[in-house]
Amino acid sequence: MALINEAEIKKQAITDIAKKIILAARTAPKARGLDNLEMAVLTDNHIKTLSDKMKEIGEKHDNHIFLRDSNNILDSADAVILIGTRFKSLGLKLCGLCGFGNCEKKDEHPEVPCAFNTGDLGIAIGSAVSIATDNKIDNRIMYTIGFAAKELNMLSKNVKIIYGIPLSATSKNPFFDRK
Repeated sequence: MALINEAEIKKQAITDIAKKIILAARTAPKARGLDNLEMAVLTDNHIKTLSDKMKEIGEKHDNHIFLRDSNNILDSADAVILIGTRFKSLGLKLCGLCGFGNCEKKDEHPEVPCAFNTGDLGIAIGSAVSIATDNKIDNRIMYTIGFAAKELNMLSKNVKIIYGIPLSATSKNPFFDRK
């Protein structure tokens, strides 16, 4: 029988659960069954690259939240999930939830999100963090991660909104009660 230390177990378990998190987000319900989501899992040097960009943003804009979150993921995240959405209307003749009368009018404004795109993103994120929670993995939804990931083009350029979910397994969730 091999001796497997806790650090190896933790890293492998978080990676395995990260894959399940991606699947949960992918299979979450989506309006009209149309999928505009894109996702990725970051580990190791990719987390460092992301943290560096968050720090750069925080310093450039004098925004302590980015600085705090940058240090937080660098010190504590074993993996980071990125979940983002493209802006694509559903082709509805009558809706208006985006502020326009229908999808044809909304499509004249491609930088405006379809309400269903953002709704689907929220449902997918909820499914994702439920898997993390069910598996006792520390997590938190962070817009700062997504902001930096978007600047780094970590998902494709047509993904307009991204959120990040750092993952860890510690005696206390390091992504809450921060200074």
